[in-house]
Parts: sequence; C-alpha cells; structure tokens
Amino acid sequence: MRQKIALLLLAATTGYGIPMMAIAENRIDTQRHDAPELAAYGSYSVGVRTLELVNPDQIDILKIDPAAPKPDVLPTYDRALTVEVWYPSVAGATGDTALKVYLRDGKTEVDIHGKAVRDAEPAAGNALPLVIISHGYPGNRFLLSHLAENIASKGYVVASIDHLDSTYRTKAAFGSTLVNRSLDQKFVLNQMDALSKDAGSFLNGKVDASNAAILGYSLGGYGAVITAGGGVTQASVDYAWGGPLGTLGVHLSGSDSHNALPDPRIKTAIAFGPWGMQLGFWSADSLKGIKIPMLFVAGSVDDVSGYEKGTRAIWQLASNTDRSLLTFENGNHNSGAPMPAPAEADKVDADLGFNLSDHYSDAVWDSVRMNNISQHFVTAWLGKYLKADASMTPYLDLEPNANDGVWAKEDDGTAKPEHTHWAGFQNRTAKGLRFESLSAGE
Repeated sequence: MRQKIALLLLAATTGYGIPMMAIAENRIDTQRHDAPELAAYGSYSVGVRTLELVNPDQIDILKIDPAAPKPDVLPTYDRALTVEVWYPSVAGATGDTALKVYLRDGKTEVDIHGKAVRDAEPAAGNALPLVIISHGYPGNRFLLSHLAENIASKGYVVASIDHLDSTYRTKAAFGSTLVNRSLDQKFVLNQMDALSKDAGSFLNGKVDASNAAILGYSLGGYGAVITAGGGVTQASVDYAWGGPLGTLGVHLSGSDSHNALPDPRIKTAIAFGPWGMQLGFWSADSLKGIKIPMLFVAGSVDDVSGYEKGTRAIWQLASNTDRSLLTFENGNHNSGAPMPAPAEADKVDADLGFNLSDHYSDAVWDSVRMNNISQHFVTAWLGKYLKADASMTPYLDLEPNANDGVWAKEDDGTAKPEHTHWAGFQNRTAKGLRFESLSAGE
C-alpha cells in the first residue's frame, strides 16, 4: 500500500520532482459561479501579439533640470512604447497561452494564463471597434489583462500600453507620467489606425479606429479624463513636483494644445479610480470639457485617488456629458481593475517594504469577483456606446443602490412589477454595489 501511494505521488510530480500543485497557473480568465451575465466570454476566439512602437521627438522629461532656467529648446527623444494587442482570432487556433509578466517589484517574472493564443491568425470580417487600455503608476500592459482578453472575445481590438517611465521596470520621474499619459493614448490611437491601413500588418482591415474607447486605471484613468477633454488646472501645472518647467501646460484647460487633444474618433472613456482630483488637477470648469459619455469605477474607501473628493467628484462635475459611477462599497484603490495577484506575488519585498500581493488585491473584495463585475459593466458600456446595442441599456438602467433591489419573478422567470433586482445578476448576488447615473446638464 505504501508503495502504491509513493508511485501516485511520483506520478503527480514534474520531471524535477516538484509537486504539480506547487506550480502556479495564475489564471486571468476565471469566471466565478456568481459572475454577472455579461462577464462571460464572448463568441470569438482570441489572439494576442506584441507591438513595439516609437513616438519620435517627444519632450524628454527626465533630462529637464527643474532647478535650472527654462532653455529655449527643451530636450527631446524618441519615446518607445510596447503595446500588447488582443484581438478576435480564427476559431480553433492552438499555441502558447501564457503571458510573461513582471511583478510589482520589477524583478520577478512569472507566467499568467488566459485563453488568448500567441500570434493566432486574426478572424476574418469587418474592422472592429478599438479599446485602448492605460495602466496605473507603476504598472504594465498586463495589469488589466483579464479585462483586455474578455473584451476582445466580444468583438473588439484591444491595445494595452506599457507607458515608459511608469512601468515596474522603468519607473522614473513622476512628471513624465503626468505629461505623457494622454499623449501616449493619442499616439497609440493613431498608430492602430495606421496599422489597420497597412497591407503588411496583421491588423490590416481589422481596426475601426474611428470608433474607439479609452480605458484607464489610476494614472491611466487620469490620462483618460484628460484625453476625454478634462483639461488640468493652472495650479497643477505649477506644482513643483509635477511636470518640470511648466511642461504639464500642454494639458492646461483652455490652451490651444489641450483643445486639440480630444479626438472625435474616441466615442467614450472608462476610468477606474482616476488619480488627480483630490490634489486639484481639475475644477468644475475644466471638467466641463468632457463631452463624451464616461463610466467611472471606484471603491468607496479609495485612499489613493480619493472617493468623495476624488472619483465621485469628477463624476459629479463632468456636467456636459452623460456619465455613470459604479461603486464597490468598502473597496479600496484596487477595486475592479487589477488582475488577481499571481501566486508568486505573495512575498514581502525588502526594497518596497510590503507584500507584493497588496498591489493587486483588496482587503474586502475578492479579486475575481471584482473582475467579473467589471467585465460585465464594461461589456454593457462598450456595447451601448461603441456598438449602439440597445439590448445593453437594461444592464445600465438600475436601482442605484443594489442592496435596495427586490427579486420578484414568476416561476417561469417572468419579472413581476415589483422586480428591481439588478439585470444580469443572479438572485442575492447584487450586493455591496452602487450604480448611479447623471445626464448632461445635471
């Protein structure tokens, strides 16, 4: 009997004698049993490829001495951006589905696994709407990979940016992040448009850049607010710790440069915990520059971007557009956006002084649960504003406080008049959430 047990244990090991259960799989495609309806993957298979893009002659923030007089000509460089692209692929493609990702320490590289097949052949068909994803500070192009892959399976091309000077491995002067976020987003929009018109590109004829969305988290959400039209205040341009020598003035509300930034190809924006409002980067007047519908997502106890004086204030003051706010009650800054913490992140980094898992997780909410909820609402929002899909409206026309919703259905599933439970959520699963909407003019 002991010999049989030993053989079974041996069979359950790798060639190196390491138990299989010790190898982390780090799934980004998990769907919990209580996931809301629209979180489910779509009908498309998914491929993924990496692009290396270069934006020439950009201001080199790192080479500016903020203590020196402003030179007549600011230093410039060619700004390199790595972009991960998820896209609908031909059905049945096989190959590598692992993504190699650096953790928050910028030193540990791990594999995460989803459904997307590396370098799969794109699906035939018409050009599809574009979604550009912008990570936090620091972060990388894989931080929201669960959302990127999920969206792509529903008929979108998704481009997620590694923002130079803002990734775990390139983190540098904060001023570079403040100045470059929106510029990077606009540049990638233009590049994806060009690649769709390039006969030699795998994206040829696949991207409808005239029908695009920006989706950002934290500093990526900051960039999304600016790209959507929310110019920054003079006070934020003048911060000594911000863009050196007034370089953030490129996004100053009312300036010629900022007025030229909003692009009619961008139809909507989604911002998770956008950073900046709590420090006065916008005002009621500057947020009136937002003219496209926006979805905001936040935790009610966000101690990084703020809630009442942060994300919620942006949502309230962006009065020239229709906008909604999804709130995770008692959720902190990581609400809804980051992928689940890879197993290898469960360690304290001596240099950073905290457990790396804290960068991805929340003390109250389960990460997969939050991811599934985000996938559901992002699907509904993009379906409404990029695909004009009227069937998405009921998923966004909700009782503001989910806890107040009433489940009342007949035995055949028909809703009774008093049924106000959130559409797409199973009975008893729409709890601890709020979804509030304001129309232009409110």
